[in-house]
Amino acid sequence: MKLNLTTKSENTWCPGCPNHMILASVKQTITSFIDAKKFRQEDFAITTDIGCHAKIFDYINLSGIYCLHGRALPTAIGMKLGNPNLKVLAFAGDGAVYSEGISHFIHAFKYNADMTLVLHDNQSFSLTTGQPTPTSQQGYVSKVNPLGVFDKPMNPIKIALASGATFIARTSAKDIPHMTEIFTKAVNHKGFSFVEVIQDCLIFNLDSNGKDSQMYNVKDNLDKKVAEKLAGEFDYNSKKGKIPMGVIYRVREPTLGEKWPQLRGLLERKVGWVGK
Repeated sequence: MKLNLTTKSENTWCPGCPNHMILASVKQTITSFIDAKKFRQEDFAITTDIGCHAKIFDYINLSGIYCLHGRALPTAIGMKLGNPNLKVLAFAGDGAVYSEGISHFIHAFKYNADMTLVLHDNQSFSLTTGQPTPTSQQGYVSKVNPLGVFDKPMNPIKIALASGATFIARTSAKDIPHMTEIFTKAVNHKGFSFVEVIQDCLIFNLDSNGKDSQMYNVKDNLDKKVAEKLAGEFDYNSKKGKIPMGVIYRVREPTLGEKWPQLRGLLERKVGWVGK
């Protein structure tokens, strides 16, 4: 049967939104795995949060769950507990993960479930008309912050490193080949893969757009001290610093499925709890 990852749902993203390119890259990544007979279409499952990014749930023909705000990660981990053989991808935005879902983000690194988080970061709550998120730059003026954001943005890459991350990568929503390369590496990684996608919003927080000239590619990095240095090069607050793109840190450690004997048994038999 011919592979078809496209659905019949009407696409309501803004014309030209980088989410279109993220969707294309995700489809390319999954198609390559299936064409290489490494996985089947039914081996993949997704969770999505609330936000513009989450409409990807309607536009890609994969099983999954549309989650409550901030809850895409714990739901994805629940999928892995139910069937550790699934290749689970969670899609979420900077607002959902770094605010409502920040505790889930931190603990996901601790559990190290073998899954991937695709984090769409445009530094604003765009679906709900542009409120600032934890990565919004100082001075960002919105309807709820008419005087501008006073607080410095958080640095999620530093938080990930401090939380015991085993895979951290960054890519640009404008670069489909690079995104596809990074998504492929993330899915192949044994453990929790955190991929931050830098993307512009065409409607809100326009001042944060156009950071392309700051971006540069790095080789896959296995040294945590180097990763800490790379994490400090971009503070999410200005257009003066460099923005490293690529695999910022990677290390192999036991996954959630490997730690628990019950889950190891399911992995060895390639079944979920229903089929055990």
